[in-house]
Amino acid sequence: MAAAAAGRLPLKVKLVRQLSTSAARPASKLVKPPIQVYGLEGRYATALYSAASKQKKLDQVEKELSRVWTLLKDPKLSSVVMNPHTKSTVKQKAVNDALAKEKMSPITVNLMNLLAENGRLRYTPDIVSAFGKIMSAYRGEVLCTVTTAQPLDDASLTELKSVLSGFLAKGEVLKLETKTDPSILGGMIVNIGEKYVDMSTRSKIQKLTKIMRETV
Repeated sequence: MAAAAAGRLPLKVKLVRQLSTSAARPASKLVKPPIQVYGLEGRYATALYSAASKQKKLDQVEKELSRVWTLLKDPKLSSVVMNPHTKSTVKQKAVNDALAKEKMSPITVNLMNLLAENGRLRYTPDIVSAFGKIMSAYRGEVLCTVTTAQPLDDASLTELKSVLSGFLAKGEVLKLETKTDPSILGGMIVNIGEKYVDMSTRSKIQKLTKIMRETV
């Protein structure tokens, strides 16, 4: 009966049990992340967050994940671990050898072993990204992407940060990323949190063109 019950455990709980290296607390009690991330990568990232949170190693694991993805992009290692024809045991050994040299924490090592064992190492960048989103929310960061036709000068960037910060709630921190896209012609496109504002010249021209066509 116990084995049957274990088989019915939610995937997140199973992952936490496999990722956790501490018996101090029951692994079945998930530490809920500040935001929910969906998909396979979200389930792994959530389980990782729970395991790392219990051991107070969130920052360490975040840094290690970034390093892991850099390691996996190495052509020599990638040719082994990303090859669908390579046996999982061979992939696990290759990953373990690489992580041992880096002296990674048991939580990160367990995650990579789990991915190798389940043939899911290809999801590593998505899991790293999902975990990054969770950690960003944990720190109270609000992601904002601003796209302009030309790079902003220092004065414009400072003014923009000041304006955007006015939309934040108490305790939130602005995390700004700027991009350039000459095709928008002018103005800017702003993504902040779940809000999207298109103030580009291209958008204005498209709207004007549509209005003119409708009046013909």
